[in-house]
Amino acid sequence: MWPIVIVAAVVALVVGLVAGVVGARIGRVSSSTTNSAVVPIPQASGDTSPRAEGTIAAIVAGALPSVVSILIEGPNGSGNGSGFVLLADGYIVTNNHVVESSLNGGTLEVEFFDGSKAEAEIVGRNLSYDIAVVKVDRDDLATLTLGDSDAVQVGDSTIAIGAPLGLDGTVTSGIVSALNRPVTAGQADGNESYINAIQTDAAINPGNSGGPLLDGKGFVIGVNSAIATLANGGRAGSIGLGFAIPSNSVKRVAEEIIATGTSTNPIMGVTLDLKYTGEGARIQQVTEGGPAAQAGLQPGDIVTSFDDRLIANSTELVVAIRSNEPGQTVPVTVSRDGSDVTVDLTLGSQKG
Repeated sequence: MWPIVIVAAVVALVVGLVAGVVGARIGRVSSSTTNSAVVPIPQASGDTSPRAEGTIAAIVAGALPSVVSILIEGPNGSGNGSGFVLLADGYIVTNNHVVESSLNGGTLEVEFFDGSKAEAEIVGRNLSYDIAVVKVDRDDLATLTLGDSDAVQVGDSTIAIGAPLGLDGTVTSGIVSALNRPVTAGQADGNESYINAIQTDAAINPGNSGGPLLDGKGFVIGVNSAIATLANGGRAGSIGLGFAIPSNSVKRVAEEIIATGTSTNPIMGVTLDLKYTGEGARIQQVTEGGPAAQAGLQPGDIVTSFDDRLIANSTELVVAIRSNEPGQTVPVTVSRDGSDVTVDLTLGSQKG
């Protein structure tokens, strides 16, 4: 049980005892009072009608039936995460780091908003994007619609729905705080995902992972995946720095997984020098016959711009690559012997 449950139980006990004492006292006072009158206190009448279209309440009412809790039992213990229904015939999107602990003999169970549950199986997962698709044996599910994350602007409204700390159906709201935020997140198996993230100040906590980040129209613009926390024993929950995988990346990866059980990652065909501390990302090796070699890039080149996006370090370059698709051609600028060289590079493909 989470600490909040224990506190609630203690509080309920204290309140019950106090109420008993107060009740007895009121009883004694009432027995000696013959002409007491109840003084009415003004109260506004409640409005239980459906909320106006476009309000947070209306968006949430439409979205909640499509958001699920994912319950995991694995060799190393149990846990929970979130997800949402992508297709009515049982396909659900979540994070890879939510489901990976169920591997090697574990189980997955999906709990829907109405309280019903269904066993789920992993259709496929992409470690690099931290995306997974699971499936349940249902064909009547309410779905959410993916939005266009490329159209999102800083300041747009956001709504996060999920099951933080197992509290399913939790809703928080905020705005888009930043775009194209390079985020790396470690996976339980030691791999790292590189996310070209949407940053939001909507509260996101452990258990929100895999749940939808909605825009002001109720479309999914991202999949909640990571949060920043204070170091050195500081707050472990939300500090207003949450990160979501953009929906356009989710769409491509999920479509590939549903069609084939696997997915692909775009690659540049280079090995980067992770010890380089200067501005940009220095190429250590170029894969023979790969995209970078075909574009004329060389070991020692320092990538300063990728697809018209300034590159400050290796992480930013990896994230920029992942924000594109295999087969796309992008301009790449490198610094070589003190001069800038720009080439067109067609991204290759690698199994995710």
